[in-house]
Amino acid sequence: MTYRNALALAAMATVVLAVGAARAEDYGPLQVIDAASGKILADPKGMALYTYDKDAPGKSNCIGECAEYWPPALAAAGAKPAGDLTIIKRSDGTMQWADDGKPLYTYVDDKKPGDVKGDGKNNVWHVVKE
Repeated sequence: MTYRNALALAAMATVVLAVGAARAEDYGPLQVIDAASGKILADPKGMALYTYDKDAPGKSNCIGECAEYWPPALAAAGAKPAGDLTIIKRSDGTMQWADDGKPLYTYVDDKKPGDVKGDGKNNVWHVVKE
């Protein structure tokens, strides 16, 4: 999914730079990084973010064992949505980042920033591209 609101993303990046890297988690997954597959959305640690075809808009269906392999991109307390980045409430009460309502996840087999080993997995997992 692409970002349709570049100004909001730029504003968020400015906020992150202003408060420093130690607080980047407060603003969620807002890095766009270069990966082998092109520019992708990543969490503050540079790990690729994915969407899951079996999710409903605003609702995560990846729970239990699924969430062990595909950890949700959790939003810190006080995190604020901006542009296409929204926050949804998971069934366990935690808050999760979403891209235009589609919940976001990392993948346990991605070991370093820029890895996209989960892209296309089981034909239902997709890296979020810029």
